Amino acid sequence: MRLLTVLTALLVSSSISLSALAETFSFTAIPDQDESRLQERFGKVAAYLEKELGVKVKYVPVKSYAAAVTAFRNNQVQLAWFGGLSGVQARELVAGSEAIAQGYEDQFFVTYLIANKRSGLSMSDDFPAGITNKTFTFGAKGSTSGRLMPEFYIREHFKKSPEQIFTRVGFSDDHSRTIALVQSGAYELGAVNYKVWEDELAAGIIDPSEVSVIWQTPSYPDYQWSIRGDVDARWGTGFKAKVKQTLLNINNAEILAAFPRQSFVEATNDDYQPIKDTAMAIGLMDAE
Repeated sequence: MRLLTVLTALLVSSSISLSALAETFSFTAIPDQDESRLQERFGKVAAYLEKELGVKVKYVPVKSYAAAVTAFRNNQVQLAWFGGLSGVQARELVAGSEAIAQGYEDQFFVTYLIANKRSGLSMSDDFPAGITNKTFTFGAKGSTSGRLMPEFYIREHFKKSPEQIFTRVGFSDDHSRTIALVQSGAYELGAVNYKVWEDELAAGIIDPSEVSVIWQTPSYPDYQWSIRGDVDARWGTGFKAKVKQTLLNINNAEILAAFPRQSFVEATNDDYQPIKDTAMAIGLMDAE
């Protein structure tokens, strides 16, 4: 009888544990580059997280920045690699959510303004006043580096909206496409994540005889991992802290190079207050 009681207790204990382990922990990422690169990058991250956390982990691709925010809000994913603006937007919608880690470089991110060589523009330390009356493409509408920050500096310099400054304004939806559009001459100018530019330049994708950097913004905080506040209720006390430490512990050179980041460091919601303030200043977020 005593043995039966012990076995029953073990089975009950195991069923609770197995139930928690069986639930899939899902994450997503803003689609800031082409899909094949994202699948390669985040497939590696999913495998790493699954091994270290001891739960099933799934990467859920999305088609837009807004879709990443929606998936986070609706609890379709519990963790996300956001840009600065999309992270602020997502955390505003989910009580208790937190920024927990960022790339080392994300503490001082910059945007490059790039120009087709036929524009006649070249690199300048000062804001390039000669960009007026040309065609210009941002990245995605919800991109920090591809839209929020460059638009802020454009508005600050000219005291006008981009539509009043440029002959045509577009949104490419991702940084790789921004580079391709400006390099081809489809747009004379564009705003791009400096990390994507440096990565594609090193890979030989960019032709420096056709397109070049003409200015870079002052630094600002950008990408980060954000996690929902209710994960401990689903996977047990301390799970959020474990996810955070697992991300901070990433030292696999292949994973880091895929971002590309040299390491991940701690982040907090307060780190992104400047992004929120900027978004409110140019009307991309409502003031509280």
